[in-house]
Amino acid sequence: MTGRGPRAGFLGRQDECRTLDGLLEGAKAGRSAVLVLRGEAGIGKTELLNHLPERSTGCRVVRAAGVQSEMELSYAGLHQLCAPLLAGLDRLPEPQRDALRTAFGLRAGNAPDRFLVGLATLSLLADAAGDQPLVCLVDDAQWLDHVSAQTLAFAARRLFAESILLVFAVREPTAGEVFAGLPELPVRGLAESDSRKLLDLVVTGPLDERVRDRIIAETRGNPLALLELPRGLSAVELAGGFGHPAAQPLAGQIEQGFLRRVQSLPAETQRLLLTAAAEPVGDVPLLRRAAARLGIDLEAAAVDAEASGLLTLGTWVRFRHPLVRSAAYRAADVYERREVHRALADATDAGLDPDRRAWHLARATAGPDESVAAELERSAGRAQARGGVAAAAAFLDRAAELTPDPVRRGTRQLAAAQAKYQAGAFEAARELADAADLSALDELEAAQSKLLRGRIMSASQSAGAGIPLMLEAAKRLWPLDARIARETYRDALYAALTAGRLPHGGILEVAQAVLSAPTPDEPTRDDLLLDGVARMITEGYAVGAPLVLRALDEFRTDDVSRAEGLGWLPLVCRMAHSTWDFDTWSVLSARLVDMARETGALSVLPSALLLRLSNRVFAGDLAGADALVVESSAIGEATGSSFFAHYSALVVEPWKGRESATRQAIDAITQDLLLRGDGKVITATQWAAAVLYNGLGRYQEAFTAARRGCENPQELGLSIQSTAEFVEAAARLGRPADAAEAVRRISEMAQAGGTDWALGVSALARALVSEGKAADVLYREAVERLGNTPVRMDTARARLLYGEWLRRENRRTDARAQLGTAHEMLSHMGAAGFAERARHELQATGAKVRRPRTPATHTALTPQEAQIARLAGDGLTNPEIGAQLFISPHTVEWHLRKVFSKLGIASRKEIPALREEGGATCA
Repeated sequence: MTGRGPRAGFLGRQDECRTLDGLLEGAKAGRSAVLVLRGEAGIGKTELLNHLPERSTGCRVVRAAGVQSEMELSYAGLHQLCAPLLAGLDRLPEPQRDALRTAFGLRAGNAPDRFLVGLATLSLLADAAGDQPLVCLVDDAQWLDHVSAQTLAFAARRLFAESILLVFAVREPTAGEVFAGLPELPVRGLAESDSRKLLDLVVTGPLDERVRDRIIAETRGNPLALLELPRGLSAVELAGGFGHPAAQPLAGQIEQGFLRRVQSLPAETQRLLLTAAAEPVGDVPLLRRAAARLGIDLEAAAVDAEASGLLTLGTWVRFRHPLVRSAAYRAADVYERREVHRALADATDAGLDPDRRAWHLARATAGPDESVAAELERSAGRAQARGGVAAAAAFLDRAAELTPDPVRRGTRQLAAAQAKYQAGAFEAARELADAADLSALDELEAAQSKLLRGRIMSASQSAGAGIPLMLEAAKRLWPLDARIARETYRDALYAALTAGRLPHGGILEVAQAVLSAPTPDEPTRDDLLLDGVARMITEGYAVGAPLVLRALDEFRTDDVSRAEGLGWLPLVCRMAHSTWDFDTWSVLSARLVDMARETGALSVLPSALLLRLSNRVFAGDLAGADALVVESSAIGEATGSSFFAHYSALVVEPWKGRESATRQAIDAITQDLLLRGDGKVITATQWAAAVLYNGLGRYQEAFTAARRGCENPQELGLSIQSTAEFVEAAARLGRPADAAEAVRRISEMAQAGGTDWALGVSALARALVSEGKAADVLYREAVERLGNTPVRMDTARARLLYGEWLRRENRRTDARAQLGTAHEMLSHMGAAGFAERARHELQATGAKVRRPRTPATHTALTPQEAQIARLAGDGLTNPEIGAQLFISPHTVEWHLRKVFSKLGIASRKEIPALREEGGATCA
């Protein structure tokens, strides 16, 4: 910067300033924007951030900055940014309000889900922008604590129509940061001409032309380097170049320059800089108290510090650049640092900020100290309660280091390992678990360590990788804590069903391990479920299914707490599908989704949505399933994981008869590196292909796909459904003998389950391979049984198959009745492939087929608009819709205005009427 006033002499940054000004004007006009400024240290990112407040007349500006020493203190950066906005907390929905208050330590409570905190942050920012545009500036974002960075990235991806401008400055290179994918603006070095102008402003004495060229070449247009490096050169070096060229990278050179400047200051001033560097909050009263304990004359030292241009003391303590902070800390030896941290601990109010005090005490402690370790353990508990698992892990890790008793040290190392695992730091968790195993862990702790290792492997490698360790842990846990052991067996079983075919044991090994556990005298519904699933796998479907159905009935009729539901209902819903218990599947999948939404449990919600949308597909509610796909996609965008969105599309698209969309979903799943080689992927993708090609009447392709999809029946679920697809394809190819084993398997399942859905599908399978009167009786039975269930998709397909058989038998009148009903049902559902099959067969009987009613009178809604319209028509408010789709109420309102315009209506009250008219795009 040169000259005075806004942007006066802002060398070489006109294009960047124009970009920022354009985004700011857009925010003032109601269009939110996000930008990540990327560049090396000293390139000018902070100056670009400082440009915005000068232009933000009529806007509210809030700022935060990442601090390297606070990277493990969860929510520290988020609190910095949101603190000025907390007056709006009371206007947030209660779950969001409580989550954010707990995260910030403003209330006690269970650890909030991170994504509920993210939604609360989005709502808080949107609320603050309600009266005037909001400008949020985050400097040194690479040093934000991980959970703050995740939360702000979550909010950034959901901004749209809230009048918010959110700008991050990120130092490059930075590995593993979470802002990838957001709009970026690289901040590059100044042009040579601008570099020369800036250098001329700094160097007032003689400057050898060769030295000038070397400085410009080495600094590569970095403004901070151009300002700082010449200050580290003597007049002789500047005039003639008789010095030693630096060998370290540019950022290191800049820091070394700051280090030399710090070391040139008086000792007392250096100590003040060290104290300020050790306390990143920037609290001036705290700095004063610590300085008094250290015997520093604050006023005199502050004069020297400010005169050096390295530090300013105003409302807050501010370093000229983060590299000054690190240089000031590095300039001191370890003994000086400990003394400063001791003074800061003594100056920190133990009642108001016990965790920061404990952290300073830990930094001040040289050797084992149980009192400090115990204080850190208490801080870890408080951090865990706020959802700050990374902070809890840091506290516990340091507590273990300071623990003198080796037995207690092992316990704390194991607790730290568990916290590291929860924070996603899998390698650090594994190392801590290794260290804990060297201590004298008791039997329960040793088993928990084994379980932790299994979970780490499943999370970091693949669903099936940790199963052997989980099984070993469950066996050791059973006599110590049967509840944890039972839950471990459940998780291993779910992981095995998810992974499908594994090279070593897999589902069979897990099932055998479950059955080897002691049988309780009075088995609970949990025991019944595990035992039933295990016996279905080891002894056959007919043996285990009755036990599973008993357990399902108890889960459906008994009260299930939220914690139990989130743990057990995913497996319950999968088994309801596998035992053809559609009513239980419907009721409990809806309950599971509600529980996950209410708690913000995004670790469960994606799989809950998948279970629910699968149920909706079989119910013939493809529009409802599409809505859940949109929600899955929203979660995928928020979490950075697209797996469940791809899998959701895989379940829905085949029924619509859209080959390109189905193939795209299949390719997306099979190309996912985390899933490559996973046996369940083969089953799922081949089932999808079989449904698609049966719908399109391409039976040879359906036959090939279905045969692969059902070759591993122990996977249950889609393997069972692939069996039904295989029977239809084989029968239509005139190969009933090939279908004999599949028909037998379906019949066995139907007899074991006894539900109308199972018995109806069994009758249909037997009809497909029968002839004459026997076939007619079986088709009628299938249509009747399935018609008594809510499984409308299978009911319509049964009528289609019966109608096709009747036409081939030259019973055209009877065929028209069945085919007409099938065509109407399938068309209304949106099952276009099967509906076209029905239309073609109906025309072959000589009937005239009326075109299905379509919503062509309205401009088509996007999937997100359709989902918002659907939810609005169901009576949800804008905040409720926003909470479900992870967008702000302002964005919901913006989309609704577009919906009203496209549908030609004036309010959400008119949406239900459009649905009833049949085929409105919001159905």
